[in-house]
Amino acid sequence: MLAIHCTNCGRPYPTDGLPYRCPVCTGIYDLTGLPAYNPGELKQNAFRPGIWRFRPLLGLTDESPEVTLGEGNTPLVWGQVDDRQVAFKLESLNPSGSFKDRGSAVLASWLKLNGVQEAVEDSSGNAGASFAAYAARAGIQARVYVPESASGPKRAQIAAYGAEILAIPGPRSNAAQAVQQAVENGAVYASHAYLPQLLPGYATLAYELFEQLGRAPGTVVVPAGQGNLLLAIGRGFDLLNKGGLIERLPRLVGVQARACAPLWAVYQHGMSAYGWVTEGDTLAEGVRVYRPMRGDAVMQIVEHSQGTFVAIDEEQILPGRDHLAHQGFYVEPTSALVWNAVQQLPPDTPEPVVAILTGSGLKTPSHLV
Repeated sequence: MLAIHCTNCGRPYPTDGLPYRCPVCTGIYDLTGLPAYNPGELKQNAFRPGIWRFRPLLGLTDESPEVTLGEGNTPLVWGQVDDRQVAFKLESLNPSGSFKDRGSAVLASWLKLNGVQEAVEDSSGNAGASFAAYAARAGIQARVYVPESASGPKRAQIAAYGAEILAIPGPRSNAAQAVQQAVENGAVYASHAYLPQLLPGYATLAYELFEQLGRAPGTVVVPAGQGNLLLAIGRGFDLLNKGGLIERLPRLVGVQARACAPLWAVYQHGMSAYGWVTEGDTLAEGVRVYRPMRGDAVMQIVEHSQGTFVAIDEEQILPGRDHLAHQGFYVEPTSALVWNAVQQLPPDTPEPVVAILTGSGLKTPSHLV
C-alpha cells in the first residue's frame, strides 16, 4: 500500500472512510514515498498490458480489482520543432483521449475495492471524461461538475458514459466550489486534484519513457494546471534514479497559459507574484487552474530537476496546435502549449527532448477547428 499522509499535520490516511482531505486539520494528502522500482519484480508482470505491467508500483493491494480500458503504453513518435528534434509522447491515444486515464484506472480500482457505488468529480473536461469512463467500467454512478464554458465535445463524452453532468456558470473554480456541497452532503469525492492515489498511475509515464528511449530523457516538457502529471513524472524518474537505473533526472519544464499561470508566476518571481495572477479565459482550458493543490511540491520537483516553468501567450496557442497537426499530431489547445514552450528552450537544453501531448484534438470545440 502507498504511504499517504496529510501535508499539514502529518496524520496518515485513515483506514475508515474515503476523505479527500484531512478530517482533522483539512490539509491535503500526498504520498510520502512510492514503492521501490524493482526490475526483477516487474518482470513477473511484463506480459501485462499498459500500466498494469507496473502494478507493484501502483500502490494497490493484492485484493484490489483492476479497472482497465487498456490505458498506457502510448506511442513515442519523433517530430521536429523548428530545428530541434523532439520525441512526442502521444497521451492523446489513451482510451478516453487523455493522460488522465492512467490515474483514473488506479483511482477506479481503489474506489471499487472500497465498495463505492456513487462518486462525484469536478473537471474542465478531460478529467471528467476519464473519470466517467472508468466509473462506467467499474459500475460506479458518476456525477461530474463542469464549468459552463467546458467544450461541447468533452461534455458530450462525459454524458455518453452515463454520467450526470452539472454545468456551473463562471470560472473553473466555481465548479470546484459547487462540488463541495455534494461532498458535505455525504458524496464520495473522486477528485483528480486532491486524491494522491492517482499519482502512481501518472508516474507510469516516466517508466514508459525510460523503456522507450532506453535511457532517461534530457528534458521533458509538460502542460501543467494542477501540475500533478508533472509532479508524478518527476517522482517516477527520481525513483529510477534512486534505483540506479538512470544517472540523472531529466530537466522538467512545466507549461502554463499566461492567462492563468500561478506556477510560472511564483516560480519566476516569488510568492508576491501570486497577487497579480488571474483566472483569465484561455483556449487551454485544461490548465486553467488558479490554485494548484500541490503547488509547492510541483515547484520543488521542478527545481530539483534544474527545470523551469514557461508561460504561453494566448495568440501562440492555435498556431502551435496547427504546427503539430501538420506533422500528424492532432491535439487539443492545452497540449499545443508544448510547441511554443519547446521554441523557448535554450540551445544548451539537455537532449533528448520529450514533449507530452496530453489530450486529443477530437475534444476541440467545432468553432476552433
